Amino acid sequence: MSEAFDAGGLADRIAGGEPLALARGISHVENESDGFEALLERLDGRTGRARRIGITGPPGAGKSTLTAALTRHYLDRSLTVGIVAVDPTSPFTGGALLGDRIRMVELSTEPGVFIRSMASRGSLGGLATATREAADLMDAAGYDRVILETLGVGQAELDIAVSADTTAVVLVPESGDGVQAMKAGLMEVADLFVINKSDRPGADRLEKEIAIITSIRFANRPRTRPTTTRRAPTGPTTTRRAPTGRPLADPVPEVEAEWRMPIIQTVASEARGVEELADHLDRHFDWLTSTGKLASNRQAARLRRAHDALLRRSQRDAQRIWRRFSPETLDSGASPYAIARRLYEDLK
Repeated sequence: MSEAFDAGGLADRIAGGEPLALARGISHVENESDGFEALLERLDGRTGRARRIGITGPPGAGKSTLTAALTRHYLDRSLTVGIVAVDPTSPFTGGALLGDRIRMVELSTEPGVFIRSMASRGSLGGLATATREAADLMDAAGYDRVILETLGVGQAELDIAVSADTTAVVLVPESGDGVQAMKAGLMEVADLFVINKSDRPGADRLEKEIAIITSIRFANRPRTRPTTTRRAPTGPTTTRRAPTGRPLADPVPEVEAEWRMPIIQTVASEARGVEELADHLDRHFDWLTSTGKLASNRQAARLRRAHDALLRRSQRDAQRIWRRFSPETLDSGASPYAIARRLYEDLK
């Protein structure tokens, strides 16, 4: 474990909005330095103000470009943004390959933006182990929006669902053939769908496929109507359409028991559809707040983090005991289960 640091002093600096202190704090959390849990605990009371947005989807969907365009939109609205971009782990250094930060280089010098690339370090859930804690530190530092961008993920890598208030699943027109395979996994965590690179052929077909899947998913739920969709702006105005293509009137404001997942077509490289995406993100957050789901979801996330912290502590203890373990101290005929049982007793 890394050398201890002054958790109290660093916490004060992070709460004061110092980017360098925030960077150091995240490094201590990633490295599990002595005192990193004390740092997180000191700042826990300052979290909960930022809106956490998850951007996930298969490789090549343009998640980084979309994240950058959404961040630019928030900056134009005078909001501050923290970004945690999870990259593959370098096989040589163990660190992040930094692909996402390279794509966001123009944003890195903007005041009000903090970007942190994190290595996945073997995590299979699309996020790095310390991603949620890094988001907590950005929240405590006063950022208005915290965007969590995952690795390119598939059907089972769903950590983002318990890490963000709103999860956007980003697909591309070429994803159409794989939607059926994804519907039992990645499709289940979406609060909204984004068809990026929608200027390519097949965008409308994919939109209809997603609409059919979501309609089936909610068919037996009360107070649920078919999913409405929106096309990417191709001019000064946009048209709201049902999956059949018929125009829809604006819905009467109401609090519904179920969230009707929108489908937004975007061309992130040209910032087309990004304003509409941000609008739907705001609508989802308002829905979460009005239904009480925001509080219950965040409480569930806190319990998940407590569970993860417990596992992390037990793993550290197990590693410490294993390093002291000598095979010569045990009966050579002992089963693996007997050995594990004896070592487990040492953990108590």
